[in-house]
Amino acid sequence: MKEQFNPAQISKVIDQALVYQCACPAQVCSAIFELRELYEYQMNCASDSANDELVHKTIAAATEKAHELMEECLKKILDIEGWDQATFAMPEGLKKRPAKPL
Repeated sequence: MKEQFNPAQISKVIDQALVYQCACPAQVCSAIFELRELYEYQMNCASDSANDELVHKTIAAATEKAHELMEECLKKILDIEGWDQATFAMPEGLKKRPAKPL
């Protein structure tokens, strides 16, 4: 499966989102990680029959398409919000004060 963003880049977006209370890009990143796990699982799942193999290949193919769409979604979000895609630093305008502990 092709990957437009590496795990470190995606993790950096998630980490900043947690600190600055900006959940939307992080949700997309989490979905990308979950799709990668699902794809990997399907590619490694044992097949006891030709039917099982077809099921796994069908799920993997759909997952690959969904992954591509979500990576494009992330790219558009980062463009819209003005993220630095060289460093994956959140733009200052999006940074909010971290939530105070209760």
